[in-house]
Amino acid sequence: MANTDKNSYTVIFAVVMVLVVGSLLAFTASSLKPAITENERFEKQQNILYAMGINENVEGSVNFIPTDKVEAEFGKYIKEQLVIQNGKIEKDSSAYLIDLKQQLAKDMSERKLPLFVGEKEGKDYYIIPMYGKGLWDAIWGFIALDENYVVQGVYFDHKGETPGLGANIKERYFMDDFTGEEIMAGTEFEGITVAKGNNDPLNERKDDGKVDALAGATITGNGVTAMINSTVKLYIPYLKDLKI
Repeated sequence: MANTDKNSYTVIFAVVMVLVVGSLLAFTASSLKPAITENERFEKQQNILYAMGINENVEGSVNFIPTDKVEAEFGKYIKEQLVIQNGKIEKDSSAYLIDLKQQLAKDMSERKLPLFVGEKEGKDYYIIPMYGKGLWDAIWGFIALDENYVVQGVYFDHKGETPGLGANIKERYFMDDFTGEEIMAGTEFEGITVAKGNNDPLNERKDDGKVDALAGATITGNGVTAMINSTVKLYIPYLKDLKI
């Protein structure tokens, strides 16, 4: 019988357990990877569609197209997927899988910017992905524009904003305020500002380039402003080329 009181036994046992547990974790991760990848793909499709108003919202809730339907709906409403690189626009049926965070970190000549052209009820939508920084971590989303640069919808999400404060950027009452806002002042890009003390709590003014800020979430709101304005501005010359 092995002497379990020896230090060598303890070390060997620990090493074996580490190897066994590590192998199990690696096997589990490998087994789940296809499902995780598929879920991420569905989530991006849901978010893009949500920005252009394709969802199952009721009252004040945020309800996406279900995963068992989203691929068909994505194919139905998204007419073109485009990639902008080095001054050129090309079609790419997998553009929605491009990681914008990685692309924004690259040099302009190497950067690939995805752009989606949707159609709903005879109207064209231009959906732009966005990426930025909130108070604690990353924020991201999509913004849909019509041919007059008027916002038709947005979707925002975050990695670690404060619950009940900055995390509310993904609440419907905040996202809905962006619909109808104009991002251009004549021929110049104006963007949208999440403004504290906007004196327009119902967001009835749509020509001032401002949306009322979230209470107690000034830094996150500033992050949303910076994200929209820095990302969308990159697309403006190409939207003009597409005769938006």
